[in-house]
Amino acid sequence: MRFVFDEDKAAEAAAHLLTRAGQPMTYFKLIKLLYLADREALIRSGYPITGDRMVSMPHGPVLSLVLDKVNLGKSPSIASGLSPWFEYVSEPDGYNVSLKKAPPRDGALSDFEIELLGEIFDRYGHLDNWALRDLTHELPEYIDPQGSMVPIEPEVILHSAGKPDSEIQAIVDDAEAFVSLRRSLSRK
Repeated sequence: MRFVFDEDKAAEAAAHLLTRAGQPMTYFKLIKLLYLADREALIRSGYPITGDRMVSMPHGPVLSLVLDKVNLGKSPSIASGLSPWFEYVSEPDGYNVSLKKAPPRDGALSDFEIELLGEIFDRYGHLDNWALRDLTHELPEYIDPQGSMVPIEPEVILHSAGKPDSEIQAIVDDAEAFVSLRRSLSRK
């Protein structure tokens, strides 16, 4: 199952989490909180917040393109003005990122997504990097990639959450239809 990555939503989601923190946050923690939010949104609504590809890495599950954004920010040649991510999230300063601009209340995220991000922060925001690492290693979809990276299939998350096969198939069908529609619209 594939979803369409929405960088605007990813950037605004990160900004909401950084706003809740009220201070700089390690990018490791931000990436973990975004993963947990996408995972919970998928379980509750059938669609993740960011649409990013989920992968297992040695320190647990992450969102692939979000991780790439953070890594781009560590590059001295980044053209940060070209990315919605860097409109809201600073380039890393050491291991920390901070909020550059408050997220809009009427932006790309729905009220449901904003509330869910708040719930995720309230539930996990107090944990340090290593506690989040350990927590995500216990998730049923995590597979030790042996130093590499292994894709996480959203169906595995839905199945582990107790969703019936018929509901999972409906989510797969909707996601694939949306990807096809986006492709056909981008060709025009």
